[in-house]
Amino acid sequence: MNRTLSKVTRDAGELEIPFVREFAEITQHMWRNGWDERNGGNVSYILSEDEVGEYIDIHHVQRIIKPAFPVHELRGKYFIVTGSGKYFKNMLSEPGANLGVLRVSADGEQLELLWGLNHGAVPTSELASHFLSHIERLKADPSHRAVIHNHATHTIAMTFIHQLDEKAFTKTLWSMCSECIVVFPEGIGILPWMVPGSNAIGRATAEKMKAHRAVIWPHHGIFAAGSSIDEAFGLIETVEKAAELYMLVSGKDIQQRITDQQLADLAEAFQVTPRPGILNL
Repeated sequence: MNRTLSKVTRDAGELEIPFVREFAEITQHMWRNGWDERNGGNVSYILSEDEVGEYIDIHHVQRIIKPAFPVHELRGKYFIVTGSGKYFKNMLSEPGANLGVLRVSADGEQLELLWGLNHGAVPTSELASHFLSHIERLKADPSHRAVIHNHATHTIAMTFIHQLDEKAFTKTLWSMCSECIVVFPEGIGILPWMVPGSNAIGRATAEKMKAHRAVIWPHHGIFAAGSSIDEAFGLIETVEKAAELYMLVSGKDIQQRITDQQLADLAEAFQVTPRPGILNL
Protein backbone atom coordinates (compact mmCIF):
# COMPACT_ATOMS: atom_id res chain seq x y z
CA MET A 1 0.00 0.00 0.00
CA ASN A 2 1.15 3.54 -0.72
CA ARG A 3 1.16 4.67 2.92
CA THR A 4 2.34 8.21 2.16
CA LEU A 5 -0.52 8.76 -0.27
CA SER A 6 -2.94 7.19 2.21
CA LYS A 7 -1.96 9.65 4.93
CA VAL A 8 -2.19 12.62 2.58
CA THR A 9 -5.63 11.46 1.46
CA ARG A 10 -6.94 11.13 4.99
CA ASP A 11 -5.62 14.57 5.91
CA ALA A 12 -7.19 16.11 2.78
CA GLY A 13 -10.58 14.55 3.42
CA GLU A 14 -12.54 11.45 2.52
CA LEU A 15 -13.72 12.90 -0.78
CA GLU A 16 -10.13 12.88 -2.05
CA ILE A 17 -10.50 9.13 -2.42
CA PRO A 18 -11.68 8.85 -6.06
CA PHE A 19 -14.09 5.95 -5.60
CA VAL A 20 -15.62 7.57 -2.50
CA ARG A 21 -16.18 10.85 -4.36
CA GLU A 22 -17.66 9.10 -7.41
CA PHE A 23 -19.97 7.07 -5.20
CA ALA A 24 -21.08 10.03 -3.09
CA GLU A 25 -21.68 12.20 -6.15
CA ILE A 26 -23.85 9.60 -7.91
CA THR A 27 -26.03 9.17 -4.82
CA GLN A 28 -26.39 12.96 -4.70
CA HIS A 29 -27.56 12.97 -8.33
CA MET A 30 -30.19 10.35 -7.56
CA TRP A 31 -31.43 12.25 -4.51
CA ARG A 32 -31.70 15.47 -6.53
CA ASN A 33 -33.67 13.56 -9.18
CA GLY A 34 -36.17 12.62 -6.47
CA TRP A 35 -35.39 8.92 -6.73
CA ASP A 36 -34.06 8.40 -3.20
CA GLU A 37 -36.26 10.09 -0.66
CA ARG A 38 -35.29 9.72 3.00
CA ASN A 39 -33.22 6.50 3.18
CA GLY A 40 -34.76 4.98 0.06
CA GLY A 41 -32.38 3.23 -2.31
CA ASN A 42 -28.97 1.56 -2.05
CA VAL A 43 -25.83 1.11 -4.12
CA SER A 44 -22.90 -1.31 -4.17
CA TYR A 45 -19.79 -1.24 -6.31
CA ILE A 46 -16.97 -3.76 -6.72
CA LEU A 47 -13.50 -2.31 -6.20
CA SER A 48 -10.11 -3.83 -6.99
CA GLU A 49 -7.59 -4.48 -4.24
CA ASP A 50 -5.22 -1.99 -5.89
CA GLU A 51 -7.89 0.74 -5.86
CA VAL A 52 -8.63 0.21 -2.19
CA GLY A 53 -5.04 -0.39 -1.10
CA GLU A 54 -3.84 2.93 -2.47
CA TYR A 55 -5.99 4.82 0.04
CA ILE A 56 -7.05 2.43 2.80
CA ASP A 57 -5.04 0.04 4.98
CA ILE A 58 -6.38 -3.31 3.77
CA HIS A 59 -4.62 -5.10 6.63
CA HIS A 60 -6.60 -3.27 9.30
CA VAL A 61 -10.11 -4.70 9.77
CA GLN A 62 -12.19 -2.29 11.83
CA ARG A 63 -15.12 -4.59 12.40
CA ILE A 64 -16.55 -7.96 11.38
CA ILE A 65 -20.09 -7.97 10.01
CA LYS A 66 -22.11 -11.13 9.53
CA PRO A 67 -23.89 -11.31 6.15
CA ALA A 68 -27.41 -12.70 5.81
CA PHE A 69 -25.87 -15.83 4.28
CA PRO A 70 -22.40 -16.95 3.12
CA VAL A 71 -21.28 -15.51 -0.22
CA HIS A 72 -18.54 -17.89 -1.24
CA GLU A 73 -18.68 -16.77 -4.88
CA LEU A 74 -17.56 -13.27 -3.83
CA ARG A 75 -14.84 -14.25 -1.36
CA GLY A 76 -11.95 -11.81 -1.25
CA LYS A 77 -13.81 -9.12 -3.23
CA TYR A 78 -13.94 -5.49 -2.13
CA PHE A 79 -17.10 -3.37 -2.19
CA ILE A 80 -18.13 0.16 -1.38
CA VAL A 81 -21.76 0.17 -0.21
CA THR A 82 -24.39 2.49 1.20
CA GLY A 83 -25.33 2.14 4.86
CA SER A 84 -28.66 0.97 6.24
CA GLY A 85 -31.04 3.80 7.09
CA LYS A 86 -28.72 6.42 5.59
CA TYR A 87 -30.08 9.38 3.65
CA PHE A 88 -28.66 9.86 0.17
CA LYS A 89 -28.73 13.64 0.63
CA ASN A 90 -26.04 13.32 3.33
CA MET A 91 -23.57 11.06 1.54
CA LEU A 92 -21.61 13.83 -0.17
CA SER A 93 -21.24 15.88 3.03
CA GLU A 94 -20.53 12.93 5.38
CA PRO A 95 -19.30 9.97 3.34
CA GLY A 96 -17.65 8.13 6.24
CA ALA A 97 -20.88 8.11 8.22
CA ASN A 98 -23.01 6.90 5.32
CA LEU A 99 -20.79 4.66 3.19
CA GLY A 100 -18.50 1.74 3.90
CA VAL A 101 -15.75 -0.22 2.20
CA LEU A 102 -16.06 -3.95 2.87
CA ARG A 103 -14.12 -7.05 1.94
CA VAL A 104 -15.75 -10.46 1.81
CA SER A 105 -13.58 -12.75 3.92
CA ALA A 106 -11.39 -15.38 2.30
CA ASP A 107 -13.91 -18.10 3.21
CA GLY A 108 -16.95 -16.05 2.15
CA GLU A 109 -18.50 -16.32 5.61
CA GLN A 110 -17.95 -12.79 6.92
CA LEU A 111 -17.69 -9.15 5.85
CA GLU A 112 -14.62 -7.20 6.94
CA LEU A 113 -15.18 -3.46 7.36
CA LEU A 114 -12.09 -1.54 6.24
CA TRP A 115 -13.42 2.03 6.14
CA GLY A 116 -16.54 4.04 6.90
CA LEU A 117 -19.90 3.02 8.39
CA ASN A 118 -18.92 5.11 11.40
CA HIS A 119 -20.63 4.91 14.78
CA GLY A 120 -21.65 1.27 14.40
CA ALA A 121 -23.57 1.72 11.14
CA VAL A 122 -24.25 -1.39 9.07
CA PRO A 123 -24.56 -2.02 5.32
CA THR A 124 -27.84 -1.59 3.46
CA SER A 125 -30.61 -4.03 4.33
CA GLU A 126 -30.73 -4.91 0.62
CA LEU A 127 -27.13 -6.18 0.66
CA ALA A 128 -28.33 -9.76 0.15
CA SER A 129 -30.10 -8.71 -3.05
CA HIS A 130 -26.99 -6.86 -4.18
CA PHE A 131 -24.63 -9.75 -3.54
CA LEU A 132 -26.87 -12.26 -5.31
CA SER A 133 -27.19 -9.91 -8.29
CA HIS A 134 -23.43 -9.36 -8.38
CA ILE A 135 -22.89 -13.12 -8.45
CA GLU A 136 -25.21 -13.61 -11.42
CA ARG A 137 -24.04 -10.57 -13.37
CA LEU A 138 -20.38 -11.58 -12.98
CA LYS A 139 -21.26 -14.93 -14.55
CA ALA A 140 -22.91 -13.15 -17.47
CA ASP A 141 -20.37 -10.31 -17.76
CA PRO A 142 -16.91 -10.50 -16.15
CA SER A 143 -16.58 -6.69 -16.47
CA HIS A 144 -19.63 -6.16 -14.22
CA ARG A 145 -19.07 -3.97 -11.13
CA ALA A 146 -22.12 -1.93 -10.07
CA VAL A 147 -25.63 -2.51 -8.73
CA ILE A 148 -27.99 0.40 -8.05
CA HIS A 149 -31.46 0.31 -6.52
CA ASN A 150 -33.59 3.42 -6.36
CA HIS A 151 -37.17 4.65 -6.50
CA ALA A 152 -37.29 6.11 -10.00
CA THR A 153 -40.55 8.07 -9.94
CA HIS A 154 -42.11 7.50 -13.35
CA THR A 155 -40.94 3.90 -13.49
CA ILE A 156 -42.89 3.23 -10.29
CA ALA A 157 -45.90 5.16 -11.60
CA MET A 158 -45.90 3.10 -14.77
CA THR A 159 -46.26 -0.13 -12.75
CA PHE A 160 -49.69 1.05 -11.57
CA ILE A 161 -51.25 1.45 -15.01
CA HIS A 162 -49.32 -0.81 -17.38
CA GLN A 163 -49.70 -4.58 -17.50
CA LEU A 164 -46.81 -6.21 -15.69
CA ASP A 165 -45.85 -8.49 -18.53
CA GLU A 166 -42.11 -8.26 -19.23
CA LYS A 167 -42.36 -8.35 -23.01
CA ALA A 168 -45.24 -5.87 -23.17
CA PHE A 169 -43.55 -3.55 -20.68
CA THR A 170 -40.27 -3.72 -22.59
CA LYS A 171 -42.01 -3.07 -25.91
CA THR A 172 -43.70 0.03 -24.49
CA LEU A 173 -40.42 1.39 -23.13
CA TRP A 174 -38.60 0.71 -26.42
CA SER A 175 -41.32 2.54 -28.34
CA MET A 176 -41.10 5.67 -26.19
CA CYS A 177 -37.62 6.78 -27.19
CA SER A 178 -35.29 5.77 -30.01
CA GLU A 179 -32.30 5.10 -27.76
CA CYS A 180 -34.06 2.57 -25.51
CA ILE A 181 -33.68 -0.54 -27.66
CA VAL A 182 -30.00 0.36 -28.05
CA VAL A 183 -29.39 0.85 -24.31
CA PHE A 184 -31.30 -2.20 -23.05
CA PRO A 185 -31.87 -4.56 -26.01
CA GLU A 186 -32.27 -7.50 -23.63
CA GLY A 187 -35.38 -5.86 -22.21
CA ILE A 188 -36.57 -5.40 -18.64
CA GLY A 189 -37.15 -8.02 -15.96
CA ILE A 190 -40.21 -7.61 -13.71
CA LEU A 191 -40.95 -9.27 -10.38
CA PRO A 192 -44.31 -9.63 -8.68
CA TRP A 193 -44.67 -7.39 -5.64
CA MET A 194 -42.52 -8.76 -2.81
CA VAL A 195 -41.46 -7.62 0.65
CA PRO A 196 -38.20 -5.63 0.26
CA GLY A 197 -35.07 -6.52 2.21
CA SER A 198 -35.79 -10.23 2.22
CA ASN A 199 -33.67 -13.09 0.92
CA ALA A 200 -36.65 -14.07 -1.26
CA ILE A 201 -36.68 -10.83 -3.24
CA GLY A 202 -32.90 -10.99 -3.49
CA ARG A 203 -32.98 -14.44 -5.03
CA ALA A 204 -35.84 -13.53 -7.38
CA THR A 205 -33.98 -10.42 -8.52
CA ALA A 206 -30.78 -12.39 -9.09
CA GLU A 207 -32.67 -14.92 -11.17
CA LYS A 208 -33.86 -12.10 -13.43
CA MET A 209 -30.34 -10.67 -13.52
CA LYS A 210 -29.14 -13.77 -15.36
CA ALA A 211 -30.65 -12.31 -18.53
CA HIS A 212 -31.32 -8.64 -17.70
CA ARG A 213 -29.39 -5.67 -16.35
CA ALA A 214 -32.55 -3.91 -15.14
CA VAL A 215 -35.25 -5.43 -12.94
CA ILE A 216 -38.37 -3.56 -11.87
CA TRP A 217 -39.94 -4.06 -8.46
CA PRO A 218 -43.58 -3.01 -8.99
CA HIS A 219 -44.78 -0.08 -6.86
CA HIS A 220 -41.29 0.16 -5.38
CA GLY A 221 -38.44 0.88 -7.78
CA ILE A 222 -35.74 -0.53 -10.02
CA PHE A 223 -32.56 -2.59 -9.69
CA ALA A 224 -29.91 -1.99 -12.36
CA ALA A 225 -26.42 -3.36 -13.02
CA GLY A 226 -23.46 -2.20 -15.06
CA SER A 227 -19.72 -2.37 -15.60
CA SER A 228 -19.42 1.03 -13.91
CA ILE A 229 -21.44 3.38 -11.72
CA ASP A 230 -22.07 5.56 -14.76
CA GLU A 231 -23.36 2.65 -16.85
CA ALA A 232 -25.79 1.43 -14.19
CA PHE A 233 -26.98 4.98 -13.50
CA GLY A 234 -27.33 5.69 -17.23
CA LEU A 235 -29.43 2.55 -17.66
CA ILE A 236 -31.84 3.75 -14.96
CA GLU A 237 -31.92 7.24 -16.51
CA THR A 238 -32.93 5.75 -19.86
CA VAL A 239 -35.66 3.51 -18.42
CA GLU A 240 -36.95 6.40 -16.33
CA LYS A 241 -37.05 8.81 -19.30
CA ALA A 242 -39.06 6.28 -21.31
CA ALA A 243 -41.42 5.72 -18.37
CA GLU A 244 -41.86 9.49 -17.98
CA LEU A 245 -42.75 9.81 -21.67
CA TYR A 246 -45.23 6.95 -21.31
CA MET A 247 -46.89 8.67 -18.36
CA LEU A 248 -47.11 11.91 -20.38
CA VAL A 249 -48.81 10.31 -23.40
CA SER A 250 -50.82 7.56 -21.71
CA GLY A 251 -54.52 7.92 -22.33
CA LYS A 252 -54.06 10.47 -25.09
CA ASP A 253 -54.87 10.19 -28.78
CA ILE A 254 -51.51 9.08 -30.19
CA GLN A 255 -51.13 10.00 -33.85
CA GLN A 256 -47.85 8.20 -34.58
CA ARG A 257 -45.34 5.96 -32.86
CA ILE A 258 -42.07 4.12 -33.47
CA THR A 259 -42.99 0.99 -35.41
CA ASP A 260 -41.62 -2.49 -34.90
CA GLN A 261 -39.75 -2.24 -38.17
CA GLN A 262 -38.19 1.03 -37.09
CA LEU A 263 -37.13 -0.59 -33.81
CA ALA A 264 -35.56 -3.43 -35.78
CA ASP A 265 -33.78 -0.90 -37.98
CA LEU A 266 -32.40 0.81 -34.89
CA ALA A 267 -31.12 -2.48 -33.51
CA GLU A 268 -29.45 -3.33 -36.79
CA ALA A 269 -27.87 0.12 -37.12
CA PHE A 270 -26.39 -0.06 -33.61
CA GLN A 271 -25.53 -3.77 -33.84
CA VAL A 272 -27.55 -4.96 -30.86
CA THR A 273 -29.79 -8.01 -30.63
CA PRO A 274 -33.29 -7.32 -29.30
CA ARG A 275 -34.89 -9.77 -26.87
CA PRO A 276 -36.72 -12.37 -28.98
CA GLY A 277 -40.50 -12.46 -29.09
CA ILE A 278 -41.12 -8.74 -28.66
CA LEU A 279 -41.04 -7.29 -32.15
CA ASN A 280 -43.73 -8.41 -34.59
CA LEU A 281 -42.00 -8.56 -37.95
